[in-house]
Amino acid sequence: MNRHLYSFLWHLALPLVCLRLLWRARKQPEYLQHLGERLGASPRAGSRPRLWVHAVSVGETRAAQPLIKALLAQYPEHEILLTHMTPTGRATSLELFSKEPRVLCCYLPYDLPWAQHRFLSRSRPLIGVVMETEVWPNLLQAARRSNIPVLLINARLSERSARGYQRLGKFGQQAFSDFTRVLAQTAADAGRLAACGAHAPEICGNVKFDVELAPQLLALGDEFHAAAKNRPIILAASTREGEEEELLAAFARHAAPETLLVLVPRHPQRFSEVAGLVEKAGLALQRRSEGLDIVPGTRVWLGDSMGEMVAYYRMCDVAIIGGSWQPLGGQNLIEACAAGKPVLVGPHTFNFTEAANKAIEAGAAQRCDNLDAALATSMRWLADSATRQNMGEAGLQFTAANRGAVRHILSAVSAIVPAGEAVRDL
Repeated sequence: MNRHLYSFLWHLALPLVCLRLLWRARKQPEYLQHLGERLGASPRAGSRPRLWVHAVSVGETRAAQPLIKALLAQYPEHEILLTHMTPTGRATSLELFSKEPRVLCCYLPYDLPWAQHRFLSRSRPLIGVVMETEVWPNLLQAARRSNIPVLLINARLSERSARGYQRLGKFGQQAFSDFTRVLAQTAADAGRLAACGAHAPEICGNVKFDVELAPQLLALGDEFHAAAKNRPIILAASTREGEEEELLAAFARHAAPETLLVLVPRHPQRFSEVAGLVEKAGLALQRRSEGLDIVPGTRVWLGDSMGEMVAYYRMCDVAIIGGSWQPLGGQNLIEACAAGKPVLVGPHTFNFTEAANKAIEAGAAQRCDNLDAALATSMRWLADSATRQNMGEAGLQFTAANRGAVRHILSAVSAIVPAGEAVRDL
């Protein structure tokens, strides 16, 4: 593949992309909002110099929170443009930074050459900071031509993804080499990124260890726990399609009647679908959106809310991490450890390989082969307060020992953008 073919294919696919937006808008009407931003109509730069941070969706946006807080402190005269690809990412941005007028948010445009040039010409950032592994060749080329340095931070790359990029040949190599600096989560990630064309990747750790648990969410979790009236609580966090039916069947087999399952699907558009699965399983259901009065007969409390995962971790006794029971790579287990809760993960954690392995080695988490084993283990832990306490303390120590990535990234940014630098003219 070459760049001209890549750009041609993007133009060819644009009508299909628009149809996909319409399809997704059936469940999330937000997909049809701010369409101009998807073609580069970002907020125009004003008098403040601007830093640009890209966080594709919810997880990356929450992970970026401590970095953005640090950037705002280090650059008091600057503003931050935070870009996303999904409505849930954008909603999370608005939720986290609603009281910070120096944080703006919009969608990152599709990777069309003219849309990316329009985006950079309007937004005029001094630097771009891209979370995880969002590699958009036309965006990176437009930034290079405009002399806008772009950092890839918190970068991770699975072996499967690395093979895919390597099949692109020189085109893929050029895209990775267009990053000014690459800060990887682990040595293994750095090696794979280098093999794909990134220049001298550095190891900075995972910024998700630096996320602070919001006091208001911890307080809300205490309210949740009180509403459950001291019942033993198992949390199934960020579950994905194909996992809930097995989970509910295992819960029905193993859980005592007084045990409450708090079930929080990863994607909000699936809330009603998962509610239907609970009812199909014959388990009494209540929804978080109905309020906090959890009646004694309720077996499953559906966490159909956004931005409250920390509160769910706070209320539970045991946390089962979704996305790891199907070959999906797993969801983030770090927040659960930071909340001091014993954690269970499945066999598929390739999105968080090092974090999962280290948590298990630290005694903060345990891996099970399937959800039936996970529910059986959960019930044993519910009857063993000493094990839960020891694992919770191990989780707190594990997260504390791995903090520091934000400090490394902040140093990399300040080496390129001294505080007080003026707005860039493109």
